[in-house]
Amino acid sequence: MYSRIHILGASGAGTSTMGRALAGRLPYAHLDSDDYFWKHKYTEQTEITERLSRIMHDLDTREPWILSGAVCGWGDGLRPRFDLVVFLRIPPEIRLERLRAREYGRYGKEILPGGSQFEATQAFMEWAALYETAGPEVRSRVLHEEWMSGLECPVLRLEEDLTVEERVQTVLKEMSVPL
Repeated sequence: MYSRIHILGASGAGTSTMGRALAGRLPYAHLDSDDYFWKHKYTEQTEITERLSRIMHDLDTREPWILSGAVCGWGDGLRPRFDLVVFLRIPPEIRLERLRAREYGRYGKEILPGGSQFEATQAFMEWAALYETAGPEVRSRVLHEEWMSGLECPVLRLEEDLTVEERVQTVLKEMSVPL
């Protein structure tokens, strides 16, 4: 059975949601890369050595675990720690609509023209829209594919618009956990 699971995908693909849901079904700790990446959520990044020190400590002391979110680039050295990687991908239009809804849920009308979060939201949405077409210089499908090609563990690809429960069931089946 797998005890060190990493779930990755584009922003809005559902990695954090899936990680929480899977950890709710298994006696695993759920860790999210955003909690290590951001010093102050979405405004200030944690310095890389501090980020790596904290995440490695938690991975070493909290097994079994599920790590959701991307660690490509800053966390490349973590690859050998994973014994299963789950790659999530959904149609871009669905993913971008989820992100718009999430931003509205966070900031409300402030994301609309004239609002205090309008420009930041526009920049974020433009960045998120690049996922399918950009090269490896940003968080993109190309970057994720290249990163996964360097893994020695199995990769389970969930590339449809599945419900969270359908995704969880697929992973549990892969893990040979009774459903």
